Amino acid sequence: MGCLRRLGCLVLLLGIAVLAWVTRDRWLPLVRHRVGARTETPAPSGPPWELVTARDDSTGKAAILRLGQKTGPVFANLSAAEFTGYVVTELSRQLPPSAQGTTATIIGDELHIRTMVRPSDFGADQALGPLAEVLGEREPMELGGTLDVVRPGLASYTVRTLRFRAIAVPGPAIPTVLDRMQTGVRPPRIERDALPLVMPVQVADVRVRNGRITLYKAGQ
Repeated sequence: MGCLRRLGCLVLLLGIAVLAWVTRDRWLPLVRHRVGARTETPAPSGPPWELVTARDDSTGKAAILRLGQKTGPVFANLSAAEFTGYVVTELSRQLPPSAQGTTATIIGDELHIRTMVRPSDFGADQALGPLAEVLGEREPMELGGTLDVVRPGLASYTVRTLRFRAIAVPGPAIPTVLDRMQTGVRPPRIERDALPLVMPVQVADVRVRNGRITLYKAGQ
């Protein structure tokens, strides 16, 4: 009887295995879905960073120049990379030659720009104090701030946050670092915590929202 009982159990298990194999197309996807849901790596939060290229420069420049045409549009929508590409010439005059690999993104109502630099070019050792000792020769620098048109032909990029790697420069020290970045005479109405950006006179206003930068035509 014990042998027959064991044989019956074996037959039962074999039958269950055969049934499971025959119906695998019904239950296997569910198992895979549940396992995948538990092991899936969470997607990174925040908007993606865009590499600023020469194509972004030309695209942004063409869109802005169309605002100056009598029959042109009354506004232009640009991505962070397209706008940064357009003003990268202006920024390059205020960034040291060590700056390389510029990327940009929009976070809330701020334009964020990231580039590789030598912190020593900005006097980061003075602005960060003992924290500067953990910085290497080259580090990513991130600027985050708002855009405003000060007057026809001139915009202001007010820097709200400034980081070297993950080390934030204290707010009161930001103007000191920007002073080391800028060359020449500061234009009137540009505060010490801002960078001046030369803009076409046809641009009357600039707004950052919903992941885009919108430039509005003068006289509209």
